[in-house]
Amino acid sequence: MNRTRRYEGKVVLVTGSSRGIGQRMALRFAEEGADVVVHYFRNGERARETVEAVRALGREALLVKANLAEADKVGALFDEIEQHFGRLDVYVHNAASGRNRRAMELDLKGWEWTVNVNARAFLLGAQRAARMMPEGGAMLALSSLGADRVFPYYTSVGATKAAIESMVRYFAVELAPQRINVNAISAGGVRTGALEHFPDMDETWRRMEERIPYHRMVTPDDVANLALFLCSPEAEMIRGQVIRIDGGLTLITP
Repeated sequence: MNRTRRYEGKVVLVTGSSRGIGQRMALRFAEEGADVVVHYFRNGERARETVEAVRALGREALLVKANLAEADKVGALFDEIEQHFGRLDVYVHNAASGRNRRAMELDLKGWEWTVNVNARAFLLGAQRAARMMPEGGAMLALSSLGADRVFPYYTSVGATKAAIESMVRYFAVELAPQRINVNAISAGGVRTGALEHFPDMDETWRRMEERIPYHRMVTPDDVANLALFLCSPEAEMIRGQVIRIDGGLTLITP
């Protein structure tokens, strides 16, 4: 029996989709019938691998390089999508960066870089995406537990993730009349290459594994499963919410 694919014929942008959670989301949307915009900035080889994997699933893939720290490059990304597809059905803001410093050590350059890539890029991207979306479109932003909890060396990233969560609520209200849904995923305990840049990560990871009440940590596939649901019509009445996926990790008092 053939199962109807939820994103058949839809156009989906996943920023930062050359690796990790972003790559997995891009492939899962393609498996569900979507044509995918694969965005990257530095890792072109991995991004091209994502493109080939999408095409192997029988879907179209558009590869776009853009430095989201630059406002005009954010605009150029959406210009290219509009020229190629003429519309956008799902916008997933996954790309993120940051200066891994404690609050008292954070420099202005690192702060501005993090704000621009994480928060400003979502603001500009959501504004452009909304103008390209038909009714029933969806936006999803990837946040993290650091938006409302304190982690070592996470000042700039945590603050910008909190800003993203706030913007999700504002966009959800303003875009509701256009039938565009906006939500966020707060993922915790997902081992990806991004964690390698944080000091003492092995010890932090060990402590998380000891604390989590479930028998395993969260995987990129777990996050992708949630993303596929939140961007679908089945999630129509979930609006402006931050959905936490952490295997129960934050339920346990340290």
